[in-house]
Amino acid sequence: MRVPALDPSPPQHAIAVETLGMTMRFGSFTALKDVSIRIPAGSFHVLLGENGAGKSTLVKCMMGFYKPTSGQMTVDGREVAVPDPRAAHDLGLGMVYQHFTLVPSLTAAENLVISRKDVPARIDWERERADLAAFMARMPFSVPLDVPVGRLAAGEKQKLELLKQLYLGRRFLILDEPTSVLTPAEADELLGMVRGLTTDGTLTCLMISHKFREVTAFADEVSVLRRGEHVGGGKVADLSTAEMAAMMIGEKELVRPAARLAVNGKPVMTVSGAKAADRSGLKTIEIGDLKVKSGEIVGLAGISGNGQMELMEILSGQRPLMEGAIKVCGLPFHATRSEARQFNVRYLPEEPLRNACAPKMSVAENIFFRDFDFAGGKPKFWLNGRRMAELAARLVGEYKVKTASLATPIAALSGGNVQRAVLSRELNGAVDLLLIANPCFGLDFSAVAEIRTRIMAARNAGAAVLLISEDLDEILELSDRILVMSEGRIVFETPAAGADIGEIGKHMAGHH
Repeated sequence: MRVPALDPSPPQHAIAVETLGMTMRFGSFTALKDVSIRIPAGSFHVLLGENGAGKSTLVKCMMGFYKPTSGQMTVDGREVAVPDPRAAHDLGLGMVYQHFTLVPSLTAAENLVISRKDVPARIDWERERADLAAFMARMPFSVPLDVPVGRLAAGEKQKLELLKQLYLGRRFLILDEPTSVLTPAEADELLGMVRGLTTDGTLTCLMISHKFREVTAFADEVSVLRRGEHVGGGKVADLSTAEMAAMMIGEKELVRPAARLAVNGKPVMTVSGAKAADRSGLKTIEIGDLKVKSGEIVGLAGISGNGQMELMEILSGQRPLMEGAIKVCGLPFHATRSEARQFNVRYLPEEPLRNACAPKMSVAENIFFRDFDFAGGKPKFWLNGRRMAELAARLVGEYKVKTASLATPIAALSGGNVQRAVLSRELNGAVDLLLIANPCFGLDFSAVAEIRTRIMAARNAGAAVLLISEDLDEILELSDRILVMSEGRIVFETPAAGADIGEIGKHMAGHH
């Protein structure tokens, strides 16, 4: 029997979804408490909240990944049961995740066709292509259908993820931070498309986002979660970003960024003619000339995978140079522990739990790594437990690290608290050069504010700071000078004051 191909008739209308008293407990922990949110048909709704506020738990309950402890959900006013994701799909609900779910070796057309549950064992490609052409003709945007997905740019992949959900007939779409891997121009294009689909009544959208710029530019309404409860929201037009932030963090006082002091420093680090293999071993990272001066933050922007992490590995001694040299204070630097101590070089690498900690060792031991064998300018050959406890207690207090005790394994801490603990260790004492990669990735609103304030304070105290970040808002907020890295090379430089975001985005996307 021949299985019919997808019906190329226009999609049905957008659907309204409402949660009523949604509660989710994991043992004694309540992740979601009595959350009622209504997302009208054809609206663009944003879910805001700090990490751990319950946003992911709520959407996983809606999509059938979790069975809520109590509460109901309605679709177009009718109460529904969603025991699993397949049931959610049957109701017209879909989700675009933060990370791509496409098969890189298959073309866009193949990815679309195999995503259907009615795909036949033997595919009639002539018929499928005709149906795909009819489908694409109705869409407000397109992607190349015959190119392997692995060769598409990040923005095209994210568009394809969105197209896949529309192709499968989804009428309510959850977007989980969909722009985290996109340039500003790609992000605006994607969200503009979603906005168009909601405006014409084809789609209803619920987006999880941490970026206020996206919220104010594209959303109709917001709902704010805090500690598992729905604490407020309303029409975006009626709310300022300060009001939204206040709902997210409650009565906590948000740390204000330190004022930028004028410092005219000398070069602390220079990288010249540097070449190293990239992670694939097939290409090279080439840094012709990079300087970072005392009292400045140099922001290095770029889309993930363009050599920024290899550069961090080169500077921290994890990736050998094939050619070229790194100098700190005019002297050769190979990132040995003794050189880092001599030149007061400190690191905050990406994923600190993997790159800057011993996960099973305690918070106190991890904070003491820099000093355990050195005190008063002299090497020590025994561990001073009292000094370790005193240092850890002081820094945990100063940096507001939330931990059950100093003896707790550092892996048991939340991401933001691991980041704070590592930062406390690296910023303790004199700092002349600070090398940082994605310091706030995945962290909540208040942790981000605090960490950025510490970085700015180090710069104001005279440290030379290299900030490698995929968050362009972070680069623009903190930097004195901005560089763009693309395909393993630095391709653009501009002073941060008056920087053109469109120009930066163009170079990030490879249009040099």
